[in-house]
Amino acid sequence: MNLLASMKYLVALNEHRHFARAAEACHITQPALSNALRALEEEFGVVIVHRGRTFAGLTQEGEQVLSAAQRMLHEQLVLQQTLKSTVDRPAGGLTIGAVPTAMPIAARFAAMLQARHPGIMPVVLSLSSSELENRLDNLSIDLGLGYTERMGLRGGKLKALPQYVEHYFLLRRAAVPHAVELQVGAPLTWQAAAGHALCLLTPDMHNRTIVNAAFASVGCQVQASIETNSILTMALSVVDGQVCSVMPGALVAAVRGYRELEALPLESPQVLTPIGFMSHAQVRPSRAMEAAQALAHDAAWLRHAATYSGLLLPF
Repeated sequence: MNLLASMKYLVALNEHRHFARAAEACHITQPALSNALRALEEEFGVVIVHRGRTFAGLTQEGEQVLSAAQRMLHEQLVLQQTLKSTVDRPAGGLTIGAVPTAMPIAARFAAMLQARHPGIMPVVLSLSSSELENRLDNLSIDLGLGYTERMGLRGGKLKALPQYVEHYFLLRRAAVPHAVELQVGAPLTWQAAAGHALCLLTPDMHNRTIVNAAFASVGCQVQASIETNSILTMALSVVDGQVCSVMPGALVAAVRGYRELEALPLESPQVLTPIGFMSHAQVRPSRAMEAAQALAHDAAWLRHAATYSGLLLPF
């Protein structure tokens, strides 16, 4: 039995929750996957998978084997990167997850990291907060850029590196297009913003929870005119429709080229939400991860992130 391969199959089964899809993801047949998992059970002398007509989850012992499998595969990746890299020339993949509202900053970070270290290949994924935290927990992503205020939900398994603070704006069409680009206008209260037809993120997104709480704090319950989990849809709904949107600065900065738009800082209350990189607290970092952590601490990078995420002062 190839132990690492069998561990890989177990991780795939847990991710896909379906024998056929897990086998397809691993480029093997379903019988081959099932046989490998049975061999794994024989190796450890425990039942790992609840079997029925469909996948019914892992046993308690199976969860323990899964945790060990995730760590073994992570250590394999770390070793591979160590053998292929030097301290000055890190190489290998790095998977970064980001909540949708932080995607523009994650994209800038990945581009700057790759420019600084051409041997690193970042993969950037858009994930909800719960998906991001789950994937950090099971080691299927290396870094997560999101809401550090939620970290208590993970019982100390994650560590955070603060990056910037979200400020919120009402994005709307300008009465007259501006000469060059989107302009930042005079502040607006949340109560006044509640009177507009709005395109907002879907209720499963943590950003929507923050926005709803801000409206509720001034006695307003907002019913969205459009809901989406796509930041591009939010922006284009304002450009081409009859709605406004509530967006953090990172998203507003990403659409700054639209001179038909204007952004009004929202106040009363002033809502400030910390955003940071999160990583697993109990595993050894790869060479690519060490390089990413160094960049995330870099003062020039932090100034760059603040420029494209905060109050949006002139560039």
